[in-house]
Amino acid sequence: MSVQVVAAKMAEVELKDVAGKDLAPVPPVTPKADDKGVNKNEPGAAVPPSASPTTEGTAREDPFPAPSPNPVKMPQASAMKRTDPQQNGGEAFVNSDGTVAEAPRMKKQIQFADQKQEFNKRPTKIGRRSLSRSISQSSTDSYSSAASYTDSSDDETSPRDKQQKNSKGNSDFCIKNIKQADFGRREIEIAEQEMPALMALRKRAQGEKPLAGAKVVGCTHITAQTAVLMETLAALGAQCRWAACNIYSTQNEVAAALAEGGFSVFAWKGESEDDFWWCIDRCVNLEGWQPNMILDDGGDLTHWIYKKYPNMFKKIKGIVEESVTGVHRLYQLSKAGKLCVPAMNVNDSVTKQKFDNLYCCRESILDGLKRTTDVMFGGKQVVVCGYGEVGKGCCAALKAMGSIVYVTEIDPICALQACMDGFRLVKLSEVIRQVDIVITCTGNKNVVVRDYLDRMKNGCIVCNMGHSNTEIDVASLRTPELTWERVRSQVDHVIWPDGKRIVLLAEGRLLNLSCSTVPTFVLSITATTQALALIELYNAPEGRYKQDVYLLPKKMDEYVASLHLPTFDAHLTELTDEQAKYLGLNKNGPFKPNYYR
Repeated sequence: MSVQVVAAKMAEVELKDVAGKDLAPVPPVTPKADDKGVNKNEPGAAVPPSASPTTEGTAREDPFPAPSPNPVKMPQASAMKRTDPQQNGGEAFVNSDGTVAEAPRMKKQIQFADQKQEFNKRPTKIGRRSLSRSISQSSTDSYSSAASYTDSSDDETSPRDKQQKNSKGNSDFCIKNIKQADFGRREIEIAEQEMPALMALRKRAQGEKPLAGAKVVGCTHITAQTAVLMETLAALGAQCRWAACNIYSTQNEVAAALAEGGFSVFAWKGESEDDFWWCIDRCVNLEGWQPNMILDDGGDLTHWIYKKYPNMFKKIKGIVEESVTGVHRLYQLSKAGKLCVPAMNVNDSVTKQKFDNLYCCRESILDGLKRTTDVMFGGKQVVVCGYGEVGKGCCAALKAMGSIVYVTEIDPICALQACMDGFRLVKLSEVIRQVDIVITCTGNKNVVVRDYLDRMKNGCIVCNMGHSNTEIDVASLRTPELTWERVRSQVDHVIWPDGKRIVLLAEGRLLNLSCSTVPTFVLSITATTQALALIELYNAPEGRYKQDVYLLPKKMDEYVASLHLPTFDAHLTELTDEQAKYLGLNKNGPFKPNYYR
């Protein structure tokens, strides 16, 4: 029995007590099984406060009266219920003669046996996502990356324990639920509309098949935008096998759509650390399949093949890497003389740095913080660690929202840029006790260590916008004296013994792709750059690229940019022959030297 039905019965009793025998009782209406409360159109239903008469002494009739074999004539306000807000919700009745009669007082604590029984009948097996909204999880749950509460599905079985097949009978994949493929396909179709360059590249080059024979193994964020890239590579002739570079960023429905389309995808949102490496190994280790190209984001895939499958690594024709962390690893291998294949540094290409890192983060930092914490930015004190392109985007967005922004930086050039942009340059130790939000954007490790975490104010929000999950020393927080509470998906309270708590987002992993989304158009620029880098390395004649790390040729950077200009109905100015001769340039570019960044 719902609370509203009980309220209806109480209202009926109150009316009888005041109006006497002149008011005929109306039998209560039993709600239907699918009703969530009393049908307000039925006689005898309790009238909510919002439906009370606007003029004293006039009863409001139900505009949609339900048909009844014995219609009941409603009284002319012989007893009208009034709630006095000054009496904590105490109720009284105004009689027709103007006198006020106090309503019978009810005990505040009432046991509704039927209601309790109805609650107990509710299904107890609910999805992780809905559970996380209402119940704080234990610290042991939060310790594991698998406790991500990422899917509303009732099925808690690990994808590794499932046997799934797509509609063609193929089972060479491991995802959350193949039944979500239709939803994922719609996501991909939406993304295609905002990725004009990739679609143009697919249309122009699919006849030539420049990647025919290429066997690409990839490890990136598996989102709708990545799916458009993968399908473009396939249209250009490549075979693809894919794993996720982040345990939280996979869109399960998109992974299902890719698996349904015949792609070998091994990823789901909320993987554990063990799942993460298992998926990479399944992606690489297939009997009779030798990859010849690597598309990586973070360097984990490259590292895994280099360490575990050295013979396979030596047969790779080229590596394309798009993150700061992954590029740093490649340069380390090159410096040590252990990089035996040419690699393309996409991260430092102009189209990646100037667009993905800057404009993408400028929009997604606010989205990620709002979705997870509902924080208001105006007046908040924020410290951004690092003033590279990612840091610049974050600072610009927060400043525009009215936040007081501090910057930490090790590079004097970037530090001077921060000062010239109007931000105060500080050491983290100088402001750690007073700031409301701490954001890391360095790509380094141990930027925010336990000492800083101990000194933060109560309620401080801590998050990471760099690729690596090593910037915040999350491991130091997994100690017996600290309590972890899961507030919602990707949001944890870490509580100190004195009651102080900080709000940790995505367990220190990448905020925007773990907790929100990123602008598709910007990702189109990066994905097109990756596709062109793969084509360049795969088709380059022997000897053009040695066993080293290279930057994308400036001509390709400019080509990527030009493919996106028609979206804005933009019209480039062309150099005259005289102007081109004066500048010493080709009329068709490149217009910047290779060292330009």
